Amino acid sequence: MDYIIEFIHILFRTLLDVLPIVLLILFFQLVVVRQPVPRLRSVLIGIVHVIVGLSLFLIGLEKSLFPLGESMAQQLSDPAFLGILASEHASADWTHYGWVYLFAAFIGFSTTLAEPSLMAVAQKASEVSAGTINNWGLRIVVALGVAFGIALGTFRIVTGTPLYLYILAGYIIVIVQTIFSPKQIIGLAYDSGGVTTSTVTVPIVAALGLGLAGTVPGRDPALDGFGLIAFASLFPIISVLAYAQFTHWRTTRRIPRGKEKIQGGL
Repeated sequence: MDYIIEFIHILFRTLLDVLPIVLLILFFQLVVVRQPVPRLRSVLIGIVHVIVGLSLFLIGLEKSLFPLGESMAQQLSDPAFLGILASEHASADWTHYGWVYLFAAFIGFSTTLAEPSLMAVAQKASEVSAGTINNWGLRIVVALGVAFGIALGTFRIVTGTPLYLYILAGYIIVIVQTIFSPKQIIGLAYDSGGVTTSTVTVPIVAALGLGLAGTVPGRDPALDGFGLIAFASLFPIISVLAYAQFTHWRTTRRIPRGKEKIQGGL
């Protein structure tokens, strides 16, 4: 009975969240465009599916994904598991947390591959490029970037170093890469950083950061637990740009010098 009441509560809250979007679209469709809603019955059925699906998803986050990520981080960083002294004032030695870094990397990689928004972007990129951009290739490159970023983010939590230093250094790398990367890939690379932080990745990554910061001695979950999602957004941009630069470099190496001069003249 409690679960039914909780579901109804979340369903009503989701309805209130979705309602402004629906009203805005209806306003522009009926007042600005002045056309009836196409396929009204299908649209209404779809809205119902969205509301119910979001409600079930929110319940799943609360009951499964958040506790799973947080408990795993706490277990892996437990002083008893690591074999170090449990003291509130003990300083964390980053070399003791190898399993945490490995777990964070695998979580970042696997959740990114399962991210629906990344699947959609990779599919569209493959279609508009006539297959030049491989669907799975793009997803794997982005997932590798997220894996490295999450592992580095957990290292930051363990060491307690300032978040802004990592983000500043990362964006300096992105700026340099943007200057020297093929122009056709820049927009896709920047989008890849955004689509990774969506429904699957964010809950587990956020719970991982909070659980780790709550277990590592001397860390405050409110100050150190957040920031992992920024790593998940930044490092896919770096990985996609790096892959594009490598592919461009490898392609230009295969072109004979005479043909390269002719192409340059054209």
